[in-house]
Amino acid sequence: MASHRRPSPSGLTQSARVTVLSAAAATAAAALAAPSASADPHPSGASGQAKVDRLFQEAEQATEQYDKAGERTDRLRDEVKQAEDAVARGQERINRMRGALGALAGAQYRSGGIDPSLALLLSSDPDTYLDRAATLDRLSEHQTGALQKLQREQRHLAQQRADTGRKLAELERSRSEVARHKRTVESKLAEARRMLNALPADDRAAYDRASRSGRTELPELSDAPPASERAAAAVMAARAAIGRPYIWGANGPAGFDCSGLMQWSYAQAGVGLPRTSQAQRYAGQQVPLSEARPGDLVTYRHDASHIAMYMGDGQVVHAPYPGAPVRYDPVGMMPISSITRV
Repeated sequence: MASHRRPSPSGLTQSARVTVLSAAAATAAAALAAPSASADPHPSGASGQAKVDRLFQEAEQATEQYDKAGERTDRLRDEVKQAEDAVARGQERINRMRGALGALAGAQYRSGGIDPSLALLLSSDPDTYLDRAATLDRLSEHQTGALQKLQREQRHLAQQRADTGRKLAELERSRSEVARHKRTVESKLAEARRMLNALPADDRAAYDRASRSGRTELPELSDAPPASERAAAAVMAARAAIGRPYIWGANGPAGFDCSGLMQWSYAQAGVGLPRTSQAQRYAGQQVPLSEARPGDLVTYRHDASHIAMYMGDGQVVHAPYPGAPVRYDPVGMMPISSITRV
């Protein structure tokens, strides 16, 4: 059998080929070990901190969508339960009405024969029966009224069942949306944590210091007390939460995301706030930053994706990001979009 191996190149000995291949391998290894000019998998310094900040911001935006979808799912779940209860009550009413008409037919049968119209009723759909107007003159006025009422109840019940079916379908879509946003948040947070942990210790410390430093030019702030008793109670609740962990999607008491902390704090004061920071932004009166008072909600970024509570003396309490517990920070720590007095 003929050999299918290629003959060695005539210009190289076995020793020379080994030398060339070794040099090529060394060159490739050096190229792989050298930092890439176009991509840095572990950025450090200001670049790394900025990327971590961007990822946490994107995670907060996704968390807002998650909270919003969760709130919608809870509302739909309540609506579906109410609709199902209404359908059950409607069916009970129809059953009672059918029973009453059946009792009437039985009485007629025992007294000498059942009315043909009632026999038709009990053997077919009342809707079909009532469409046959020619038979109505065989019924008493009482029977006609009972049948018409039964027809209306049946139509109403059919509409309720259709509405319930639509709400159930909407609920399933909302649940899917919650799951999708949850996956997005978890992915963003995992990436941010990996990048933060990959930063040198000095850069990690610098990132945390930067998140506590004022970044916004502030007007002279008011030193007025809380605007109401409920605001004072919410301030006390927020102070009591200091040190508890950031947990995305949580609204206390063991942990919080940013809007969850605001919702929980005001709940302790007997005030119900919406679940998301975008909605909390409009949960009261907008006031200028220069007039901010303890208990006011401070919304950050143009998309209102972060929120905190003003505590006075230029400080807020908020749930910053995973790994950083509820804490005080300067009110100007990031761009402020609005101040809301609840």
